[in-house]
Amino acid sequence: MHTSNPDTSALPLHGIRVVDIATIIAAPFCATLLGEFGADVLKIEHPLGGDGLRRFGTPSQRGDTLTWVSEARNKRSVTLDLRLPEGVALFKEIIAKTDVLCENFRTGTLEKWGLGWDVLHAINPRLVMLRVTGYGQTGPYKDRPGFARVAHAVGGIAYLAGMPKGTPVTPGSTTLGDYMTGLYGCLGVLMALRHRDQTGEGQYVDAALYESVFRCTDELAPAYSMYGMVRERMGSSHNDFACPHGHFATRDGKWVAISCATDKLFSRLAAAMGRPELASSSTYGEQKVRLAHCHAVNEIVRDWCGSLTREEVLTRCYATDTPAGPLNNIADIFGDRQFHARRNLVAIDDPLTGESMVIPSPVPLLSETPGTIRSLGPTLGQHTDEVLRDVLGKSDADIAALRAQRVI
Repeated sequence: MHTSNPDTSALPLHGIRVVDIATIIAAPFCATLLGEFGADVLKIEHPLGGDGLRRFGTPSQRGDTLTWVSEARNKRSVTLDLRLPEGVALFKEIIAKTDVLCENFRTGTLEKWGLGWDVLHAINPRLVMLRVTGYGQTGPYKDRPGFARVAHAVGGIAYLAGMPKGTPVTPGSTTLGDYMTGLYGCLGVLMALRHRDQTGEGQYVDAALYESVFRCTDELAPAYSMYGMVRERMGSSHNDFACPHGHFATRDGKWVAISCATDKLFSRLAAAMGRPELASSSTYGEQKVRLAHCHAVNEIVRDWCGSLTREEVLTRCYATDTPAGPLNNIADIFGDRQFHARRNLVAIDDPLTGESMVIPSPVPLLSETPGTIRSLGPTLGQHTDEVLRDVLGKSDADIAALRAQRVI
């Protein structure tokens, strides 16, 4: 665990100003990623309540949630009511000095407020704007509300999660689609900034939750188009292209993941099991044979894993270079030396509580300019005066008047 360096001057996005007017996770996660690599992120929130992420997750001692404290890292909170004409005018002043805007309101919301792309682009032709919605800015579903759980369903991965013929289950986290779309959105923003550097022109990035999910479904589309194949739920073992390839319980009530995508890898597993004959040409040495007899092969592996502790299974797999690993819960992760060696766990001191909090570190790791965490999620409006004064040149009297009008 470590605390990151607060200096951003050497980071690749130093000098880039990002305005985040989005809520919860999807578009805000893009802003978070940009902030980790040096961007100055201004989190614009409604004066009453702020971002709903402040109330999403486990409550913290500060009155917000642990999700907010972790995911709003490095951001400066500015309160501003965009439903008031004075708030819109002030927002336009900020946009004139902004590189990237992240929003994820329902399609048409910003247009109703007089803050659509055409308006903002006219104010700042160099602006890059990320727009995250459930279904995108176009198409017959564009006006429908979007949430990650629904995106998992529409995009095709929720159907695949669960045991055969059982109820489809949540594919990991309920917010997976939000993080995926924030990541794709960040990629789009960086490419748009590159294009702006070359041409001087900004553009908007149209990211849909369901599309981010659908993009991660490997061969589902070509398999259906070519052969009419519809993949069904396979539980812990996906035997459509490799066997064994799944999760197996160990004697001590824990689990391991084993993946043998090639014949060579299966021969390694057979050696780890002390049964090299299983990989001969007369038994299960060829993938097509294993796939045809996947139930029998999985039973053999299941029985072997069930006879040993997780540590014993993994030790034998590692000794033969068999691809295997533990199914970690978060307690396992905190004790995993790989996570510590890579500094995936970052301890950040919270000046508001006087306590240290451990959160995930920035990724990916850049060799010369790794991302940093300078601060945890801010309190509502913590930086309003600072930003209005430093960025827009507002006087104390101006700020007092705006506060009296409840614009900020």
